[in-house]
Amino acid sequence: MTPLLTDLATQGAGTTRLLHGLATRAPSRFLGRVAEVGWELATTGLLDALRPLRGGITREAPGRAAPRGGSLGLYLHWSPDGRVSEMVLRQVEGWRALGFDMVFVTNARMPEADWDRAGESTVLRLARENVGRDFGAWRDAAARALTHFGTPDELLLANDSVLGPIRPLAPLVAAWRAGGEGLFGMTESLGGGSHLQSYALLARGGRAVEVMARHLAEYRDRRSKWRVVREGELGLTARARAEGLRCAALFGYARALAAMDPVTREGLGPRFADPAALARFPLNPTHHLWRVLVERMGFPYLKTELVRRNPGGLPGVEDWRALVPPDTLPMIEDHLAALG
Repeated sequence: MTPLLTDLATQGAGTTRLLHGLATRAPSRFLGRVAEVGWELATTGLLDALRPLRGGITREAPGRAAPRGGSLGLYLHWSPDGRVSEMVLRQVEGWRALGFDMVFVTNARMPEADWDRAGESTVLRLARENVGRDFGAWRDAAARALTHFGTPDELLLANDSVLGPIRPLAPLVAAWRAGGEGLFGMTESLGGGSHLQSYALLARGGRAVEVMARHLAEYRDRRSKWRVVREGELGLTARARAEGLRCAALFGYARALAAMDPVTREGLGPRFADPAALARFPLNPTHHLWRVLVERMGFPYLKTELVRRNPGGLPGVEDWRALVPPDTLPMIEDHLAALG
């Protein structure tokens, strides 16, 4: 399917975050999850107030790639033992090949050999405390990178929460760039309101870069993953839309639903036998529609969490290897093994 940049739906947040949870769990499990999130928000909110997290850069070194200017990318890495997999290095190299001066920031304590390898395709390497998750890391990286290299025409946010790429990225980045100025992503989610999922985001043009940089600068580290998503991921799209920027995804939610096959629909369970339920109960496209995205739409990634944990208990996820090119599969397997 030809890459197509689709403007986000106009749907506001409303109750879509709750409806997403209800759609993907039995009522008893849904209520349990509501209680779990409520407890997490209460306890972590109190801790955040009493003992605010303090992120910050602990190590900095230049990379060995020469800055070219114009397009800047911030790539977040984490692994349990700090090692950098070949897949991660390939992702960073891939973004550089597409014109981005890459800044590598890690939330882990890296072995010296891996720290050295991270300099191959990057203009700057940074290490920091493991707080604030991806948006905390991107905030700290942006502060250093913009000081060193100035304000770019394009600012990319990327991380290692996806496996691949298993399809070429060049046509997708070309479609982003053909979209003019704005905030662009790969996939649109309706959970919490229509927004761009943050594993790969591109701000293009002076105003979009300024909005993204300001959002990162004002981000505060949180202990709650739920708050990180709400204030980081959802908040960035909300801010961009409030500023009048174009917000668009290459794999829009409505297009993904239109491409859905009967097998995928059946796997979602009896609640979705009625097609209207797909609009009423928003799903996470990178999980519930993963096969549609990869097989029918040319999506270049598999979500790491989906492959490792399959939290939704979705059928057929165990067959993910069949969709990965044979020359890429060993690299992904090695990356997953390093995560434990």
